[in-house]
Amino acid sequence: MIIKGFWPWKRLRQLTKFITLFSCCFLLTVACNQQPQTTTTPSPTATTNGDRITIGTTGQPRTIDPADSYEMSGLTLIYNLSDTLYTYKLGSTILTPQLATEMPTVSEDGLTYTIPIREGVTFHDDTPFNAEAMAFSLDRFMNNGGKPSFLLSDTINTVEATGEYELTITLKEPFSAFPALLAFPGACAVSPQAYEVGEGQFIPDNLVGTGRYQLSNFATDSVQLDVFENYWGEKPENKGIDLQIYPSNQANLFNSFRTQAVDVAYQSLTPEQVLQLQEEADSGNGQVIENPGTAIAFMALNVQTDFVKQKPVRQAIASVMDRQLLNERILKGQGEPLYSMIPVAFDASKPVFKELYGDKDKEAAKKLLQEAGFSANNPATVEIWHSSGSVNTSQVAAILKSLAQQDLEGMLEFVPNSIASAAFFKNLSQGLYQSTLSSWYPDFLDADNYIYPFLDCAEGSPEQGCSEGGSQSQGSFYYNPEINDLIAEQRREPDAEKRKAIFVKIQEILAEDVPYIPLWQTKEYAFAQTNINGVTINPSQTFPFWTISSK
Repeated sequence: MIIKGFWPWKRLRQLTKFITLFSCCFLLTVACNQQPQTTTTPSPTATTNGDRITIGTTGQPRTIDPADSYEMSGLTLIYNLSDTLYTYKLGSTILTPQLATEMPTVSEDGLTYTIPIREGVTFHDDTPFNAEAMAFSLDRFMNNGGKPSFLLSDTINTVEATGEYELTITLKEPFSAFPALLAFPGACAVSPQAYEVGEGQFIPDNLVGTGRYQLSNFATDSVQLDVFENYWGEKPENKGIDLQIYPSNQANLFNSFRTQAVDVAYQSLTPEQVLQLQEEADSGNGQVIENPGTAIAFMALNVQTDFVKQKPVRQAIASVMDRQLLNERILKGQGEPLYSMIPVAFDASKPVFKELYGDKDKEAAKKLLQEAGFSANNPATVEIWHSSGSVNTSQVAAILKSLAQQDLEGMLEFVPNSIASAAFFKNLSQGLYQSTLSSWYPDFLDADNYIYPFLDCAEGSPEQGCSEGGSQSQGSFYYNPEINDLIAEQRREPDAEKRKAIFVKIQEILAEDVPYIPLWQTKEYAFAQTNINGVTINPSQTFPFWTISSK
């Protein structure tokens, strides 16, 4: 079965996603070209202010309106100012109720979700929270036309308060990972007294939610959060948060941490700065908090283009890939080699590329190319395209070119090419590139979000490839009806172990056909002064402020 009705939004969604990624890649570009400042000597004491915590970051929020925020800088604030029906246990990918009191009851056909709603909750403006307020919030998220609205609007059919503390949601298609969508920070409860439902009706500089903190100040370079005294649950470990923003300036963030002007530094420091702060922490100056991330880097191979359309060529590229070298050379060891499109944070992840191809198996690559009829006199020539705004992908392309020259005796030649980010992402879905290098940041924490957006194809054929769907949007144009059926099956399957088995089968087919090659997954780093406790990084990259305290 091929799921219909999901893809009309996908092209716009991908453009939005890629613009967001460009911003991330731009930060990485700046990061890789800056060196840490080493002349400043840290002050002897941290600058906590009456048990308030000062956090430094380079991320400047565009908006903190939950219905329009689609960048991590804004979502981190929303996460701390609000509550969602479901959330993740700290530091994990395990869903747990928040404004819901239990996990939902799901109808036999998988379309209707009945959710019990928490009582005794109030918004920051003292408006009572109930099922009507939650329905209002989800309707607003879907109907105001913000950047992330597709996440719910393309999945949900209706939202209705069927009791004062009961919410009923019907879906357009069965989707077993739906509760994970409801954990997206923007799907939080907002006060019906403070907001309106209507196209473009956004409030970018305020948030009236139900969270542990309420907003006291929002400026371009600083944000202040005060503890919400009427919070229904556990109160923060601190007396408030002072967020200091250094827009796209890693050097200022680095120096502010080393001089103890901030208690915690998070997102983003250069690899060189991370290494230096790690060394200083080993000497007792500061703390390092490290957690596996869920963003991935990958190579997409356009199966409809010359040379790349031959499976042995794609398998040879997979065989010659040296992930350890990429991690050390480009990321300074601050990533993890990835052997599946699904990161290791998920139980469904299986290292299929390691099992099938290993790492830098040049003999296997040469054999594949020879059997396909390629030689030094008749090489397979593959262009690698990437955004000119990303130093990381530029370095990957250069390393792959060098590996092919050194190890494959001229049978495979890589030709790196770059183009401005906007043009790159516009051209991606038009089939203009043989191969591309890019990154993926998940919308929600489920293995489906690493499979469906890449492999599902609503329209296509084995001969013509994918003409509408995830693989077209991501530039591989891969079409496989068996994969379509498996994706639809896992989306319907409520049993976790059965879903896992389906994901394993999908990964095995993906590794055999090689429309994508996973490269690495990120690691996330935060740094805290020695007198700070409770710093946690979630796999979703959300950052809980309420656990942080000073000794």
